[in-house]
Amino acid sequence: MAVNLVNVEAVSKVYGTRALLDGVSLGVSEGDRIGVVGRNGDGKTTLIRMLAKLEEADTGRVTHSGGLRIGVLTQHDSLDPEATVRHEVIGDLADHQWAGNAKIRDVLTGLFGGLDLPGFERGLDTVIGPLSGGERRRIALAKLLIAEQDLIVLDEPTNHLDVEGIAWLAAHLQARRSALVCVTHDRWFLDQVCTRMWDVQRGTVYEYEGGYSDYVFARAERERIAATEEAKRQNLVRKELAWLRRGAPARTSKPRFRVEAANELIADVPPPRDSSELMKFASSRLGKTVFDLEDVTVQAGPKVLLKHLTWQLGPGDRIGLVGVNGAGKTSLLRAMADAARSDGEQQPAAGRVVVGKTVKLAYLSQEVAELDPTWRVLEAVQQVRDRVDLGKGRELTAGQLCETFGFGKEKQWTPVGDLSGGERRRLQLLRLLMDEPNVLFLDEPTNDLDIETLTQLEDLLDGWPGSMIVISHDRFFIERTTDRVFALLGDATLRMLPRGIDEYLERRHRMAEAAAAATPAPQPSTPQEKTVSAADARAAKKELQKIERQLDRISEKESKLHAAIAENATDFEKVAGLDAELRELVGEREELELRWLELAENA
Repeated sequence: MAVNLVNVEAVSKVYGTRALLDGVSLGVSEGDRIGVVGRNGDGKTTLIRMLAKLEEADTGRVTHSGGLRIGVLTQHDSLDPEATVRHEVIGDLADHQWAGNAKIRDVLTGLFGGLDLPGFERGLDTVIGPLSGGERRRIALAKLLIAEQDLIVLDEPTNHLDVEGIAWLAAHLQARRSALVCVTHDRWFLDQVCTRMWDVQRGTVYEYEGGYSDYVFARAERERIAATEEAKRQNLVRKELAWLRRGAPARTSKPRFRVEAANELIADVPPPRDSSELMKFASSRLGKTVFDLEDVTVQAGPKVLLKHLTWQLGPGDRIGLVGVNGAGKTSLLRAMADAARSDGEQQPAAGRVVVGKTVKLAYLSQEVAELDPTWRVLEAVQQVRDRVDLGKGRELTAGQLCETFGFGKEKQWTPVGDLSGGERRRLQLLRLLMDEPNVLFLDEPTNDLDIETLTQLEDLLDGWPGSMIVISHDRFFIERTTDRVFALLGDATLRMLPRGIDEYLERRHRMAEAAAAATPAPQPSTPQEKTVSAADARAAKKELQKIERQLDRISEKESKLHAAIAENATDFEKVAGLDAELRELVGEREELELRWLELAENA
């Protein structure tokens, strides 16, 4: 019988006049792998903080078993800014001790790409203080995973990880014996790792057996039996479970739902998309030409990201775009968007982008668009238009579309300046769709969105008749909303992947193995015995990795400055100062990109 690790008994928590948790009783036992889901603000983080005794309950109690070893990853780390990565992650272990530990090697390689932490300026001896939030978060995660724990509690562990990093983390957690409680909106990750689900809704926590796919089936069945009044939400869940059942095979290796009941539940649910009908409608709106790229070269400063690219985005195409950081995903979208905005006059460094005459593009970038902070949510949407035609006779008012995106009637009167980052991103996407585009470019649209909002967005996109390109690290969203996957693997080419993200991960794994085989094994010889060319190559490789880390940091700073400019749009003096900072960063980035190109030619 499994030993009970944590007991939560009749716990309640109130903030202001709102009860986040109301008389909740739960337990965590040895071997449990629990995923926590629910809307933003419904109490997921509060629940796990009380579970870990980082926050006190108003009523009720939380008890831990004697000697419980618990590791917690919060959204704000407690790392010492003056310490080095080595001190925080490895502690006092000598090099031969930690290098001989298979678990430490696995964690460092999985989270950082190598034992020498190639993305960090001084490797393990890098000081933590100046690092970005994403880098600090990976360090905190590595520190937690290297330690021995009875229970691991993770709050959004996939943030700042790419597709490969998320796949590694899922495999690592599957192999551990520790119990796990995890809050995340990454549904593929939940399916891979979890065997139970907690659904936090309006002060109550509902428990389900199985991973995310099993949870979707069980929740739909529970709502059907209970005949809940939430017909809209139920329809969304039923549509998603229809996709899970009919779509990508083997969503979960050990399904716990009854197959007969599941089939009966979705018997009258049509496929999420009628692809042929949407293609026909898209062709009538867009014509034969949408985007044609002919022998195109895409650059970021002097750095060549793509060359001799001939590619076509046709009417009704739904493309998922994946790739390593810095390979050119965003730059490709920007080059196509620039050509569309200038009616084809602005072209890439080489080649030509032909844009269809009827193309009406909406581009959701990673930066939050500038909005007047004094506008109300509904007013910001109505500035675009009052009603939107979604095709096939579907029409929604601005208020109805606001509700679809999680802005209830009261929230619609909230000033834009008071919205959270996730809410602003939702509003940004809402305004884009309200303008009735026929081509969508979505760059990381899932950032800061909870699962329910993601489900609503996917449902809206199901019936959207147009062409679409999606860049995302959210594997579930890519598979759910697109029909084909293309990849940029860092070799200046674009490849179609017939088997989708699975094939992408396989290709990346083979590339890593080939790179490791091509790297000469270290010899116990003196430095004088090593060839100069090998030493130069290693130095060039190390500097390349340092520059790539600096470019990532500059990109993050640029995003923050864009957000700050948007937040202070009415303060012209502050905006001018922020703009000057932004210009300096752009100059610094261009110099680094030039140096990167010089090194890449000799590495």
